[in-house]
Amino acid sequence: MGWIRLLIRLTGFLVFLAGTCALAITLKLVDLFRRQPVDRSPWAAFCFRRACQCLGFRIRVHGQPAEAHALYVANHISWSDIPILGCITPLRFLSKAEVGNWPIIGWLARQAGTLFIQRGSGQARRIKTEISRCLNAGESVLVFPEGTTSSGLAVLPIHGFLLASARDANTPIQPITIGYRRAHRPDPIAPFIGDDSFHAHLIRLLRQPPTQVDVVIHPTIDPACPESSNALTALIHQQISAGLKHIHAGEFEATPTGLRTTGAPGLPRLP
Repeated sequence: MGWIRLLIRLTGFLVFLAGTCALAITLKLVDLFRRQPVDRSPWAAFCFRRACQCLGFRIRVHGQPAEAHALYVANHISWSDIPILGCITPLRFLSKAEVGNWPIIGWLARQAGTLFIQRGSGQARRIKTEISRCLNAGESVLVFPEGTTSSGLAVLPIHGFLLASARDANTPIQPITIGYRRAHRPDPIAPFIGDDSFHAHLIRLLRQPPTQVDVVIHPTIDPACPESSNALTALIHQQISAGLKHIHAGEFEATPTGLRTTGAPGLPRLP
C-alpha cells in the first residue's frame, strides 16, 4: 500500500512542480512585458496550498495572523514548515543558503522572494538590514530563530540577533508554533534533521498516510516592550514552547481540519 501511495503522490507532486515552474516562468515574462514586477503573494499562497495537498498535510490553524505586517518567528522542524506557513498568510521567508541550491525547489524559492543566509558566514548583519527593509516596505517576514531544525519535541534555544530588525522597523513580532502529529503522537517522519537528504525525506513523507499539522498563532508582541533582547527571546521561547506542549498533549484533536479558530484554547496569552 505504501508503494502505491508513493507512486500516486509522487506523480501528483511532479505535476505540481511542473505547473509551478510554468507559472513562475509566466510571471517572469509578464514582469518583462509590464516592466514592473507582478505581486506574487496570491500565486505563492495558491502554490503553497497545492504543495501541502500533494504532501498529505491536514492543517489546523489556531489563532489569527496580524492584521498588518509582522515579523513572524516560528519553531523549525522541516523544510515543509515553509509551504505550511506560506499558505496561511502572505510572507517572505528566511532560509538557509543550501535550500537555494536544491534543484527546482531552490529556484522556485528564489522566485517567491526567499531571503537566504549562509550560516557561519558573517551575513547576519546584512540579512538583518534586509529584513528591516522588507518590514519597512510593509511586507511580513518569517524567521526560524532556532537557527536549525529540531525533532519537534521541544523548542531549541532562540537566537535573538535578527529579532532586532522588528524593533528597527517598529513592527510587531508574532510567535508561531508548528507541530506534526501522526496516530495521536508526535510524528517521527516529519522532522528533517541531521544529514538527511531532501529527496529521501520527501519519499518518506509521500509513502505515509496523511499527517496532522497544528499551527498555533500567538498574540503579537511589541518588540519595544521587553527591557532587553534576552527578555524578548525568553518571552518568545515561552510562547512557542507552550504551544508545542498543548499540541502534543492532543488538546486540538477535536478541532476540524482546516478550521481557523480565533484563539488558542488553554494557551497563556501575552499581556
